[in-house]
Amino acid sequence: YERTCRYFAKKSDSVFVSVGYRLAPEYPFPTQFEDCLAAAVHFMRIAEDYGVDPARVITCGDSSGGTLAAAVAQAMTNRKDLPKLRAQMLIYPFLQAANFNLPSYEQNRGVPVLLKKRTLSLGLKYINKEQSAIDEILKHAHIPRDLELKYKEWLNSDNIPEDFKPRDYQEGKENQISEDLYRSFKPFLDPVFSPLLAEDTVIAQLPETFILSCEFDVLRDDALMYKNRLENHGIKVTWCHLEQGFHGII
Repeated sequence: YERTCRYFAKKSDSVFVSVGYRLAPEYPFPTQFEDCLAAAVHFMRIAEDYGVDPARVITCGDSSGGTLAAAVAQAMTNRKDLPKLRAQMLIYPFLQAANFNLPSYEQNRGVPVLLKKRTLSLGLKYINKEQSAIDEILKHAHIPRDLELKYKEWLNSDNIPEDFKPRDYQEGKENQISEDLYRSFKPFLDPVFSPLLAEDTVIAQLPETFILSCEFDVLRDDALMYKNRLENHGIKVTWCHLEQGFHGII
């Protein structure tokens, strides 16, 4: 990522800090979030040493880095000892592990590099869990009925513009819930893992946001639904959609 970071720094005339957070599976979730949050807090405290106004700091990340950038931005809403973040930039981010049957997951299930099942497989490695539960999780057996009803407002395909839905798309059917699966995979529903599932009180405090989505990406609809939630709370969103884009294009 050094070349990408140098490009961003040069083109934006900004100080760019790339966080070398520890990686799963050797360091499982939520180590990565904790490393990124610690780095963000530390940098904001010493920003002026680098000629940076601490009130003009932006979190940024792509893919799972977009997850971390979003999670850090949410965590920073509660800080009283630091200035507010100026903005967050989320580049084709992974934002939720509650619904793997959205239109983008159906449309792009076999599109490289991020195949539908590979997305879930990587998530399981992230939390050090066995791969044997993939099929059950794809059927949403890890979501208790009460949480399913709670998430429905945020994860409803009505929040996705009609242009992004195949003509034959149908919402997933009700599935048999497994309490054991829910207990085992509870981290999937933690807002640190799934920022789209954060409470409204947190979403309403987030800073101005840039979101990039790609047409040929299973994560496209995560971005669209987060955009919708942010805008519903009056957050200014700049959205860039690449019609010929695919996951990892940066």
